Amino acid sequence: MYDICCVGHITLDKVITANGEKLMAGGTSFYFSNALSNMDVNYCLVTSLAESEMHFVDDLRIKGLTVIALASKHTVNFENNYSKNLYHRTQRVLQTADSFTVEQLHQVEAAIFHLGPLLANDIPLMLIKDLANRGKISLDVQGYLRKVENKSVQAIGWQDKKEALKYVDILKADEAEMEMLTGYKDVRRGAEMLCEWGVKEVVITFGSKGSLIYAQHIFYDIPAYTPAVEIDTTGCGDTYMAGYLYQRISGASVQVAGEFGAAMASLKIESSGPFTGTKKAVLMQMEKSKTYYTTIN
Repeated sequence: MYDICCVGHITLDKVITANGEKLMAGGTSFYFSNALSNMDVNYCLVTSLAESEMHFVDDLRIKGLTVIALASKHTVNFENNYSKNLYHRTQRVLQTADSFTVEQLHQVEAAIFHLGPLLANDIPLMLIKDLANRGKISLDVQGYLRKVENKSVQAIGWQDKKEALKYVDILKADEAEMEMLTGYKDVRRGAEMLCEWGVKEVVITFGSKGSLIYAQHIFYDIPAYTPAVEIDTTGCGDTYMAGYLYQRISGASVQVAGEFGAAMASLKIESSGPFTGTKKAVLMQMEKSKTYYTTIN
């Protein structure tokens, strides 16, 4: 029985920034897993990729992470091109992997299942329903809102959203994804709508502007923590959710969990690749910012 189990594809990513190009592992599951590698939590990753990229799994296992690696004909291959604004990117998908199935996860038990679909077909509705019988469901919704046409990522609506969200306890979306899901530009009204559809906690991220969490009819404003330097924002939202869920499963309040996730994400931005720091480093970042806010206020 795991505290947290993440389900999602590890990808082979080509990341293009003003500083150059880099080939590396990626995907929600990769960034989420690395962020928890030094945290005191009983964690498991269920992923799927081709044999040629199985070395990514070996690297995670060396860090002490439990990984169930399923064989796929192909590994998902993303190309992420960032403009000067590191919070905006264009994407292409050069290759896709096999979908996850109920049979593949029928023996996995967890208190929280964090689902990180990258594309609409990654995690079928049937699997969401099945996992909900064994634990809480946390969902990063981005994958259900995009499809691939001629290798280009296109925005789409999520046809099964109202049925699926009955089974989702925690949902993470950015501002644009929130509007696509609900039709509301007002994120507070959008969050309320998602809870009317069945979600218990709604996490809405605004990049460098912070985040908003809605739970039990209360809105929590979460500040953004300023990184010392902005190097790479890839996986920032995944890192935030790793910190948030880690704190929630540990008994922290929504506000504290959100602030921990935000501080963790800010540290991730300071270097290329995933966050592999410690709980102590995150707490120091939170304390440093608290001192700064006290000084200027």
